[in-house]
Amino acid sequence: MTTDTPKSPSTCLPVERLDVSAYTVPTDAPEADATLAWDSTTIVFVEARAGGLTGIGWTYAPPAAADVVRDQLAGLVEGRDVFDIPAAHVAQCQGVRNAGRPGIASCAISAVDLALWDLKARLMDLPLVRLLGAARDTVPVYGSGGFTTYHDSHLAAQLSGWVHGQHIPQVKIKIGEACGRSVPRDLQRVRSARKVIGGDAELYVDAAGGYNRKQAIRVGEALVPHGVGWFEEPVSSDDLTGLRLVRDALVRDALVCDVTAGEYGYDLPYFARMIAAGAVDCLQVDVTRCGGITEFLRAASLAHAHGLEISAHCAPHAHADVAAAVPNLRHVEWFHDHVRIESMFFAGVLDPSGGTVRPGQNGPGNGLVLRSEEVEEYRVA
Repeated sequence: MTTDTPKSPSTCLPVERLDVSAYTVPTDAPEADATLAWDSTTIVFVEARAGGLTGIGWTYAPPAAADVVRDQLAGLVEGRDVFDIPAAHVAQCQGVRNAGRPGIASCAISAVDLALWDLKARLMDLPLVRLLGAARDTVPVYGSGGFTTYHDSHLAAQLSGWVHGQHIPQVKIKIGEACGRSVPRDLQRVRSARKVIGGDAELYVDAAGGYNRKQAIRVGEALVPHGVGWFEEPVSSDDLTGLRLVRDALVRDALVCDVTAGEYGYDLPYFARMIAAGAVDCLQVDVTRCGGITEFLRAASLAHAHGLEISAHCAPHAHADVAAAVPNLRHVEWFHDHVRIESMFFAGVLDPSGGTVRPGQNGPGNGLVLRSEEVEEYRVA
């Protein structure tokens, strides 16, 4: 079925099919954080088709996520009204019950959900942010990378490029190297980072759960003189009591470092437990993991009801439109790996110069065009 005019929600239009593909892209240098090292990143794309148009969604996950879309989700979504995205979301979540939603299944659902929202916006000839409804015109971003594998000159060049080149006023580096066994080097890298970015830019750190509880408190105290205002996953994000203990310790006297986590939230109850535990000062949510835009908005509302801001984790172009629709947004992570991949794979990428991006300027949907032929060499599924 092909149409030359946008459909309206009063017109039933079935999803014709979901196409899925996966691509693995080598990193541009060895990368690691406190608990993991990697040399490539895999992106799984879903293309939802209806009315002669295509919506694009994606997740950063193993190629097995593509199998989940093909084998378990496509049959639940195809034939449904493209405008009834919540119904498709419920069907998918119920459909993976016995397979287990957290993890790969939720990543797959997220990619489908993103594609459906993009398709709906394109069918209505609206930028996605207009369809969702904007709470802000621009979206703040922070530069993120600073891997533990970087030598000092590489780290300095990356940080300087963000702060002094693109004028992004907040940046994050990885610490907790070797599961917390290299604290002196962690602190040396923090000192170096502060020297490079100067006194006005905000400095964040991500320990990726590499420290134990008391170690994280000691490191947190050592970060304060360097003006570090964001301490991500000082202990494992599964250790809610530990996160709360570190958070409580870093609000005494002059210690003002925010404790953050949440990127591994694959469903709404995960975020509810983290909030109820008093574990974080800012809740991280990843639209490519949590269940897509449908669940991202619910998580943001849950956080808002408890007086918390949210920060969008990685995948900046997947987050831009929905982030603009969230009143309690702090910022979006401008993550090196994903920025690089999304710039390779899409035409219409956003410019973070000045520390913000402005979604909705490149036409209907998310404004991106997938360069399928140009990136075929990376295809693995």
